Amino acid sequence: MIVQPRKKIHIFDTTLRDGEQAPGASLTPEHKMVLAGKLAELGVDVLEPGFPVSSPGDFAAVQAISRQIRNVEICGFARAVRGDIDAAVKATQDAERRRIHLFISSSDIHLRHQLRKTRAEVVATAREMTAYARQFCDAVEFTAMDAARTGIDELIEMVEAVIEEGATIINLPDTVGYALPQEYGEMFRRVRQGARGGDKVSYSAHCHNDLGLAVANSLAAIAGGATQIEVTVNGIGERTGNCAMEELAMALETRGEALNAATGLALDKLYETSRLVSETMHFPLAYNKPVVGRNAFQHESGIHQDGLLKDRSTYEIMDPERLGIPRSMIILGKHSGRHALKDRVAKYGITLQPAELEELYESFKVTADRQKTVSDDQLLQMVSQSTGHQAQRYELGEVQVLAGSAPRRVAAVTVRHLRSGLERSHTSIGDGPLEAVIAAISQGIDEKLDFAGLELHSLGSGEDAYAEAEVYVEWNNARFRGTAIHQDIVMAAGLAYVAACNAALLSSVV
Repeated sequence: MIVQPRKKIHIFDTTLRDGEQAPGASLTPEHKMVLAGKLAELGVDVLEPGFPVSSPGDFAAVQAISRQIRNVEICGFARAVRGDIDAAVKATQDAERRRIHLFISSSDIHLRHQLRKTRAEVVATAREMTAYARQFCDAVEFTAMDAARTGIDELIEMVEAVIEEGATIINLPDTVGYALPQEYGEMFRRVRQGARGGDKVSYSAHCHNDLGLAVANSLAAIAGGATQIEVTVNGIGERTGNCAMEELAMALETRGEALNAATGLALDKLYETSRLVSETMHFPLAYNKPVVGRNAFQHESGIHQDGLLKDRSTYEIMDPERLGIPRSMIILGKHSGRHALKDRVAKYGITLQPAELEELYESFKVTADRQKTVSDDQLLQMVSQSTGHQAQRYELGEVQVLAGSAPRRVAAVTVRHLRSGLERSHTSIGDGPLEAVIAAISQGIDEKLDFAGLELHSLGSGEDAYAEAEVYVEWNNARFRGTAIHQDIVMAAGLAYVAACNAALLSSVV
């Protein structure tokens, strides 16, 4: 049997352009350079770093990225306006490979209410500006904005005009996230077959997520003949965002045989890129975000946990470790069973006898019923109290932070060394209370562990609100996680950090 190679789908990343248009998101040229480097490592085919004519900062960012980032095609974005095209040409002139990407509206709604021009005028402009861009660059992408709400005959008319003038890539976007997958895929088929020269150019899809269909529509476009999909990391972008790169990539990876398509992305870099974009743009990920969200590979149901521990394929269709995601898939909560509890304790190098496990389980269920989930910090304490096993190397004692208007904060902590019975006090300063507390605790940990990240989440509201902290540390080329819950966010962070250190030092991996 001859296996046909899968169709290569080119990934056009617009995180730094359309993604930055998300309300509240803004990137400095320095931030864009860092993210551009990470996206290049990830293996995107085309990078759209910004809108050069929109601001001096955007022009500088596109120019700097064009000069420094290699092995990726750099795209200059422009309206179908001569000045925009000139700025895009100038900003990308030093790129190893470049593309000019111009756009103009195509739907009656946009022509009537936004452009206030006739269709003949708009088609003439599209034709003229495509020809103008083509003299500077071999690769010219033309976008018929709001294509999904454009009559098919009118859309074909515009596409034919720009193909005649040298456009090499035709982008048919669902600009307002209105299309249904069957409609969107059919649009590509009809344009490819109906436009003169339509079989001589490449096709691209750019989908927004207003109805939650951006990824589904992008897959439909591939079925309709598109070979390029325009995406953003984490699906960030205008309004509800764009087609999410990580979701599209894993849909093609997981169901590639059925879809007969694949990307060239380095999947093991998806998670770290997602985290970097989230942190840099100050856009937290929803817990239930597919692929990279906190709950994507975490399981609380006892039935699911039992099946998962026996064979991962029972309840997971993707391997998180292949995506660079730390394997912390099981959440210990009120629905967890004994198998999950035993497995988690074993990761700290502790083997429980049946009677010990039963005693721990009873204590665990009382806490889990009260607060839904049990943190690593609490579990380690339960193991020590219920079984007599010393499940902790360190314990956080008193914590005090000096607040005020000064730019630096001072923290004083006590750290108990449980094996020796000693308790030591440490002080440190930081730009904020969390930094100061983490620095002070680090002085009390004898081993050198690298602080790798902190997340804080609110549980509840009002006077009963709690903070949940999740801290990662790195040691011996491995990453370890600690969690803690407390009414004080500083205490939650400190307890989670100590729990992560204990996890690293007591883990059976070590």
